[in-house]
Amino acid sequence: MARPRILIVGAGFAGYQTARTLSRLMRHRAEVTLLNPTDYFLYLPLLPQVAAGILEPRRVTVSLSGTLPHVRLVLGEADAIDLDGRTVHYTGPEGDGGTLAYDRLVLAAGSVNKLLPIPGVAEHAHGFRGLPEALYLRDHVTRQVELAAAADDPETCSARCTFVVVGAGYTGTEVAAQGQLFTDAQVRKHPLRRGMRPRWLLLDIADRVLPELDEHLSRTADGVLRRRGVDVRMGTSVKEATRDGVLLTDGEFVPTRSLVWCVGVRPDPLAESMGLPMERGRLLVDPHLQVPGRPELFAAGDAAAVPDLEKPGQYTPMTAQHAWRQGKVAGRNVAASLGHGERRAYSHRDLGFVVDLGGVKAAANPLGVPLSGAVAGAVTRGYHLAAMPGNRVRVAADWLLDAVLPRQAVQLGLVRSWSVPLDTASPEVARVAGPPEPRARTEARSGPGAATAEDTAEDTEHPKANQPGGEPAKNQPGGEPAKNQPSGEPAEGDT
Repeated sequence: MARPRILIVGAGFAGYQTARTLSRLMRHRAEVTLLNPTDYFLYLPLLPQVAAGILEPRRVTVSLSGTLPHVRLVLGEADAIDLDGRTVHYTGPEGDGGTLAYDRLVLAAGSVNKLLPIPGVAEHAHGFRGLPEALYLRDHVTRQVELAAAADDPETCSARCTFVVVGAGYTGTEVAAQGQLFTDAQVRKHPLRRGMRPRWLLLDIADRVLPELDEHLSRTADGVLRRRGVDVRMGTSVKEATRDGVLLTDGEFVPTRSLVWCVGVRPDPLAESMGLPMERGRLLVDPHLQVPGRPELFAAGDAAAVPDLEKPGQYTPMTAQHAWRQGKVAGRNVAASLGHGERRAYSHRDLGFVVDLGGVKAAANPLGVPLSGAVAGAVTRGYHLAAMPGNRVRVAADWLLDAVLPRQAVQLGLVRSWSVPLDTASPEVARVAGPPEPRARTEARSGPGAATAEDTAEDTEHPKANQPGGEPAKNQPGGEPAKNQPSGEPAEGDT
């Protein structure tokens, strides 16, 4: 008798945890296949530390084939799903196509950068969703400081050492916090003109930093940023972006060569292409993570609108904390649907969040206990080490080296600006020269002005970027995905 075929699309927090759970539960009872563009799981919460030169890129990646026994890895991006034929068509990394058949399908495609109808943003801004974008930002910031130090013109020097981050959610807050420390360290080696220092601006339309978290974390993060010299401007965003700078909504023009877009994410367009009932771009599922009327189809993470049993009538936020834990439930329920174990509904209460602010600074509230300073920093790093499914010793070693040695601020030139466009359905893969991307979903609602009124409406919590356990959270400047917590995709700091 042929073994049932289980196909998982996506290896983010939800997909990776689903595969890991099924690897343990099903072993030789089923053929488990994982379709993903890369051969690694990316621990998004620590990505800002890659951009700041603290961690080497491979430290935040975990080998899929090395940590998922009994799971077949197929490299590629899903193009289309034939629900009636129970097949998924994909495009491989070298442009070749293929088709995978399934008896059970778990959609965990995650999310992509969210664009708003602001002129010039798609052309001049860069997101922060994948490793290529982090590597590009590290090189770009290093280059701008070096060029500023060599510039004869004061205006050029000022523009090059001005960095604008839009979105004061998890990702934007951490990028600005780590970035200020990184550039300050660089100018000690490459002094700027007298009286000048690198300037970081953090913008958001919300009324406070980290608006999706409690006020203690917000106040702590805001205080650290301002004392460090970050120009925090709430209630302000970008009206237009140009090659020479950005026009703010308050009328000020800020000369800059650096615009980092961290306003949030939207579900991967693949989910919407299936033609099934949706909720704000997310596939509607029941509390068991199953699509009504489609017993063979499951979804988890940012791609799924999961009923929040703790808040009737609402859906769970797009956070790492939820994605991570949903992946575990999805794996168990898929196994149960094949006669192995019992299924259960997804329910989870937040145990707290952590936000790494660079150096020994952090903000955290584990189990509701507010912490700040060095204690919060220790808790935050301890949490990330515990949450990571691999590379713990290497990450700890890099942290130790960073504490005692100066950072290596050099440009590797491996990722070019054109290879990490903001308007892409695959932020985890750097674009290479060649024919246009074949994926139909790259055109789905992407591009400046592609966001609809529904997209730009205020979401329920939807942090993308700092919590293992949830995928991105909130798609508005100020609602960035909570990317750092095991339990969903990264929502930063869920303990």
